[in-house]
Amino acid sequence: MSVKGVLLDIDGTLVDSNDAHAHAYIEAFAEHGYDVDFNQVRSMIGMGGDQLIPRIVPSLSGKEGEGKEIADRRKELIMKKFGADLAPTQGSRQLIEKLRQKGYELVISSSATTEELSVLLKAAQVDDLLDQDLATTSSDANASKPEPDLIEATLEKGHLKADEAIMLGDTPYDIQAANAAGVRVIAFRSGGFSDEQLANAIEIYDSPADLLAHFDQSPLA
Repeated sequence: MSVKGVLLDIDGTLVDSNDAHAHAYIEAFAEHGYDVDFNQVRSMIGMGGDQLIPRIVPSLSGKEGEGKEIADRRKELIMKKFGADLAPTQGSRQLIEKLRQKGYELVISSSATTEELSVLLKAAQVDDLLDQDLATTSSDANASKPEPDLIEATLEKGHLKADEAIMLGDTPYDIQAANAAGVRVIAFRSGGFSDEQLANAIEIYDSPADLLAHFDQSPLA
């Protein structure tokens, strides 16, 4: 079946924000007395907080109590401290313009909160190109990536079947979630993960600009 829509991860895919999220988590954990290793947290960026927090500190829940306070503080740090310094990934705006020109339904599929999403889209310099009404965020799914709930909600919002969509993502958790929902993924190395970790994507590119340079040979042509 031909591709009708593109599901868009934002963090690491359209905006270079994965390190910032890791630093925000470390600061939030530290404020609650937890000394957390950067590399451990960084390797899990791409998961939602409900998944990441109990993996870092098994006694915590990402949805309530102290774990929820840490998640909320991380969000606050992204919005008020780290968000101002975020930059787009290479070619992100140009790729979105190309996808719009091709007539694809573009649906955002992000583990961020609605409030964070506005900051991230502005940082990615695509806030004027994407419809936030066509976005699924952390509030739209019981469990975030790598569970498939968010991808399934995104398909529903875009009125797409799984085989009519391709997702653009940058982490193994995007790929795991999308594949579990029956959606193929084009992955970018811009998120800082290795080709081995991204191996279940149908194609891997350095960045949105790299995909754009090879667009005519891609499944989106």
